[in-house]
Order: sequence, then C-alpha cells, then structure tokens
Amino acid sequence: MTRSVAKSAILLLCVATSVVAAALALLHQKHPGSSPPSTRATTATTLSRPHAVAAATHYARLVWSDEFNGRAGAAPSASAWNHDIGAYGSPDGELQTYTASPVNASLDGHGSLAIVAMRQTVTGPDHLMRRYTSARLQTQGLFSVKYGLIEARMKVPAGAGLWSAFWMLGNGFSTVGWPRCGELDVAEILGGRPSVARGTIHGPTERSGNASRRSGYSSGADSDADSSLALAFHVYAVSWSPDSITWMLDGKPWSTVTAADLATGQRWVFNQPFHLLLSLAVGGDWAGTPTSSTPFPATLLVDWVRVYQR
Repeated sequence: MTRSVAKSAILLLCVATSVVAAALALLHQKHPGSSPPSTRATTATTLSRPHAVAAATHYARLVWSDEFNGRAGAAPSASAWNHDIGAYGSPDGELQTYTASPVNASLDGHGSLAIVAMRQTVTGPDHLMRRYTSARLQTQGLFSVKYGLIEARMKVPAGAGLWSAFWMLGNGFSTVGWPRCGELDVAEILGGRPSVARGTIHGPTERSGNASRRSGYSSGADSDADSSLALAFHVYAVSWSPDSITWMLDGKPWSTVTAADLATGQRWVFNQPFHLLLSLAVGGDWAGTPTSSTPFPATLLVDWVRVYQR
C-alpha cells in the first residue's frame, strides 16, 4: 500500500472513529494594520489559577484537511496555503527571513510538508538582510475556522535557536492589528527544549474602555513530555469552543483556559474566525541563538493538518 493510500485509509478510519466516539458520548451523556507580528510574543504567563483540564469535545465532521501528498519538491497547495514573506520577528530578535522558495517549503514525496531552515544570507523584498532563511505558511484568505478540533501531526527539529510552531490568527488581523485580532498558539516547541510543548493565547487588554493597538496579555502553559518530541511525529491539537480552549498532545488533554479565567480588562476574542499558520523560526529572545551544534538545514515535517467540527 502506498503512503498516500495508507494516509487516506487512516483518515477515513479517524472520521469513522470520531463518529462512533460522538455517538457513545451522547449515549453515556458525557459532557465533556500593523505589519505581521513576530512568530509570536516571546513570553507567556502561566495562569495563576489554572482552570481544570476539560475533557476533549468529540467532533465527527472533517471540514478541512491537507495531507501533503504529492511529488518531492512540489510546492504546498496554493488553494490551501500562501507564503508570508519577509524578515518578521525582528522585535523579538528572530534571525530568519521567510521566503517562498521550495528550498524552504515543499513536499517531501513521502506524504509530508517539509519546512526547512537554512543558514544562508538573503536580502528579502523588505530589503532586510538575514543570515538564515525559512518559511511561514498561512491559510489567510483561503480557509478559516471558528470552533472545532484543530490538529497537526508534526515532527519537530531539535537544536538551540530553532522555534517550531503551529498557530492561528484572528481574521481581523489586517484591520484591527495584533493583539486585538487574537492569537491562538496550538503548539510551540523550542529546539533547545524539545521535550516541552507550549500552548498560549494572546489577546487585547482594555483600560478605561480603550484597547491599545499593541497592549495585550498572554496566558498559557507548558506540557512536559517524557522524551524529546523531536524523536517522532506527534499530534498537536486544540479543542476550541465559544468560551474555552483545551490543548492536547497525542489526543490527551493537558491544559484548558476559559473566558472566566481572564483578569479584568483582558478581552476574550476567541469567538471569531481564525486562520492557520505553520512556521519554523530561527533565533529570538525566547528561542535563543543557534550554536555551532545546531543542525542546518533544520526541518519541520508536517504529516497532515485537519480541522473537525460537530
């Protein structure tokens, strides 16, 4: 059986399993602007009063997916993804420029998307010179989602200064800017700490009834794996409902944040459509600087991205 056929069969099995799970759950009555921002804000404040981790909601309907099947070297589907190009992230000290080159983002011919960070000096269309290149893909203008199960199966690279991320931005980004549009980080994994996945939300803070264009909050938590996440593929996901977000690693919920957890003045903006992003950054105040032992090229492999709803 080819990899492509196998993945299709597995996808059908996942959908069928989700339908059965949803039926069983009911049976047993279980309840369970501005220029683009940097890869993300570099800090996240762990909730001082964490909400109990919620059971994952069961979603039966696959509404969008990319399985990344295709010949080696082919570009990601233009009907699903577009490239965010430029040296974003300089406020956070990031060192890369994002390109649309197949050297930095292409299918690997084995059913995965390869996002590759390279050590090479390039001056981008923004006339900023950087000594590293990589790729940042987004579904902006092509696909967005409001609530559901959003997940990606990925194998992240290890190495100091590497910053893998699967994340989401509110569609209002181009009109209201960041952080007023909202940001939901499904998973961020630093190559220097490859056993830790971080999930975070970013939103605006209002004072005296006004929301500053760049005044915001970050709330999140870390999931500590038993071993390096760079050793194998893992599924990173969020279960997103109108008033809560639950993060999951390999199907196991590990953190939940709710609208009620936010402090006075912090706005819950996670009740609008968001688009998806995949990126591999280099350097930054949070990720740190690459060292002589950091492997380049460094590759983030994405086996698939899937979105389910009720």
